[in-house]
Amino acid sequence: MASSSYSSPPASRLIGIGLVVLLHAAIIYALVTGLAHRAVEVIRAPIETRIIAAAKPEPPQPAPPPPLQLAPPPPVVVPPPEINIEKPPPPARSAAITPPPPVRPVAPPPVPAPAPAPVPAAAPARVMPRIDANHSRQPEYPAASRRLGEQGSVVLQVLVDTDGRVIDSKLLQSSGYDRLDQAALAGVRSDYRFVPGTVGGKPQQMWYTFKFTWKLR
Repeated sequence: MASSSYSSPPASRLIGIGLVVLLHAAIIYALVTGLAHRAVEVIRAPIETRIIAAAKPEPPQPAPPPPLQLAPPPPVVVPPPEINIEKPPPPARSAAITPPPPVRPVAPPPVPAPAPAPVPAAAPARVMPRIDANHSRQPEYPAASRRLGEQGSVVLQVLVDTDGRVIDSKLLQSSGYDRLDQAALAGVRSDYRFVPGTVGGKPQQMWYTFKFTWKLR
């Protein structure tokens, strides 16, 4: 039977290990019990309380005194200068006071009358022509108009020369029949004479307007 290579440890080594274990257990026990005892002591110790008085507030500092207000100096009063006015001497009682003469209003100088306007020269007298009945005759009635019973009035304008003869004639208003109108224009030149018109007493050529009537009898 082969012998085993493992041999049991010696007894001295086991004893040493046991002592180490016991030593550690004792240390641990001491530590545990000591700490617990101290904790109990700490808890059981009386708790001291102290009341601290509240701090008193500091009294407020007094306000600085206001600045002194000095009253303004009184104004300097300068007395006005004295003025001596000489009074006029009183009038003598015996002297009579003459009132001033009355003021008479001065009449304004007369306004010259305006010069009379120049009188315009009188226009020379103008006299219109007129029919000279002593040297005039009625124009001949147109035969055709007489047969047809034509009649009426015409208005003529004639230019009368300085000798009374008609040198021009115009028809201003018709009788309504051309035969009667033409017979009047021709008859007034040949059968009528006029007193010529004058200007300032001197014969002048003038236009003259008159009415000529054709009427059956």
